[in-house]
Amino acid sequence: MNYSELAPPYIRAIAPYQPGKPIAELERELGISGIVKLASNENPLGASPLAVAAMHAAMSDIARYPDGSGFDLKKALSERYQIERSCIVLGNGSNDLLELAARAFLAPGDKVVYSDHAFAVYALATQAAGATGISVPATKGFGHDLSAMLQAVVQHKVKMVFIANPNNPTGTFLSAAELLDFLRAVPPQVLVVLDEAYNEYLPQNLRYDSVSWLRDFPNLIISRTFSKAYGLAGLRVGYALAGELVADMLNRVRQPFNVNSVAQAAAVAALQDESFVRRTCELNQAGMEQISQGLTLLGLEYIPSYGNFICCRIANPAQSGGKGAGPMYRRLLELGVIVRPIANYGMPDYLRVSIGLESENEKFLSALAQALGEAA
Repeated sequence: MNYSELAPPYIRAIAPYQPGKPIAELERELGISGIVKLASNENPLGASPLAVAAMHAAMSDIARYPDGSGFDLKKALSERYQIERSCIVLGNGSNDLLELAARAFLAPGDKVVYSDHAFAVYALATQAAGATGISVPATKGFGHDLSAMLQAVVQHKVKMVFIANPNNPTGTFLSAAELLDFLRAVPPQVLVVLDEAYNEYLPQNLRYDSVSWLRDFPNLIISRTFSKAYGLAGLRVGYALAGELVADMLNRVRQPFNVNSVAQAAAVAALQDESFVRRTCELNQAGMEQISQGLTLLGLEYIPSYGNFICCRIANPAQSGGKGAGPMYRRLLELGVIVRPIANYGMPDYLRVSIGLESENEKFLSALAQALGEAA
């Protein structure tokens, strides 16, 4: 018997999410060392020293189940954002929260809007709920076209919208004014999930207080993560901020112990280490300039980014024989550099490169120059 046929058709149709290649896997495949991984938008500084110390302290109690209510972490987030604890939902990374939103509010036949070239999990979470995703063309320099998305919301009687700001994988950015105009225009029965996984990387002059918008928009869900600027990707901890009624629904489908005790302790400590986040952002800005200038010197196009990564165009179909950036990705692997091909995002000619340490960025640019020279 083909047991896969027991699953609903919309589950069988899912193409699983493809994570970035781990260093250990490439070492096994090619037998090389000194590999630089710039594929998964991780923090090259590692984790906050305060968070590491909190992890070690929490280890003495790992025989106990974690606090299912996340009291200490919710308290810290409540104080940081001046929001009631009942409006906070903890997740196993922000990925978990995106899926909780879909699971809590979507049913087969519902429709969801997101942008082309936006985070792959939006489509996966939608499909896993049996809902129908509507991907709107990203006509504004690979970024969200909010006018077109609003039109799709009204035309198709949509139930939920996913927006990433900054967007992954393109790094594009929507201003506070653009987002507010969209929220004011969206029918109040439509839930808007604002994914701010890269929020901390925004320069001061572009930052906005989306949390304060929850007072006026009870249909808004804000998701954030400790995986990026806080350097806790391996612990998987994120949080959502929403109106109390919406948060209550998310908590009803949340697993009881979805954030482990070590992750909770580390996140509480990481929130207090503002100097670490500041150093992270300074390093990211310097690295972004380093790679952007390097790509320009190599004659390659790139998409200006507001995250901790950048997308560069490696080839066009005429030059690559329709193979896009795939051959360059594989050659960079052979040279000990892992980046991210994004053909599954509808961008076959592009590679996404995370910002690393200065030496890691230099190795990438050197390997890229060598590979381009070989292909000439």
